[in-house]
Amino acid sequence: MLEIENLHARVEGKDILQGITLSLKAGEIHAIMGPNGSGKSTLSYVLAGREGYEVTQGSVRFLGKDLLEMEADARAAAGMFLGFQYPVEIPGVSNLYFLKAAYNAQRKLRGEAELDAAGFLTYVKQRVKQMQMDLKMLHRGVNEGFSGGEKKRNEILQMLVLNPRMMILDETDSGLDIDALKVVADGINAMRSPDTATLLVTHYQRLLDHVQPDQVHVLAGGRIVRSGGPDLARELEEKGYGWLQAA
Repeated sequence: MLEIENLHARVEGKDILQGITLSLKAGEIHAIMGPNGSGKSTLSYVLAGREGYEVTQGSVRFLGKDLLEMEADARAAAGMFLGFQYPVEIPGVSNLYFLKAAYNAQRKLRGEAELDAAGFLTYVKQRVKQMQMDLKMLHRGVNEGFSGGEKKRNEILQMLVLNPRMMILDETDSGLDIDALKVVADGINAMRSPDTATLLVTHYQRLLDHVQPDQVHVLAGGRIVRSGGPDLARELEEKGYGWLQAA
């Protein structure tokens, strides 16, 4: 589903990614771990097409297409979703309006009929219940006045509504208490299917106790320095990252 080959990228003239090669197949969940400044978020933003991130070398193919030739909205319409580490607030724009606009914009770009207000409300209510959120939150400004946990639940709600093929979740577990972590993990697991794939960026093992990854990759200095199964994440939890640099 996603093929990254020798990817190099820079931000504000500084080289961050130094040759990332990664293959993610449909049905798989891969976890990206690593110390601060290793390039984890940069990789997420480059894949999603965020402005200000310059690819200087390498290639990325998504569902057989050249991802780097696609604008950010085209990537989203093709089925790519980015969950932010720090979700932004959009005062004055209700959650319901935002979700409906995003959902129908993607349908329109795919040549599909838009869903009317009543149909969308039925559709979104099911997913609000799944995330154990109060329906009143649909009528509040996007993330406006939300707690950290509410913002992360709202991110996963957006994911469930948009139903993407490829999920990139940048430290979705940060700032979550135990109960919220379980709800968020359940939302991620609900999206797992033979037709989807997920890239989880995380610092900690605790999310991976609830969302079982197929592979774990460790980034350091803009490169993948180690890959392995779920046991690698547990080893990192015990030893930290220093032993990889010494190995």
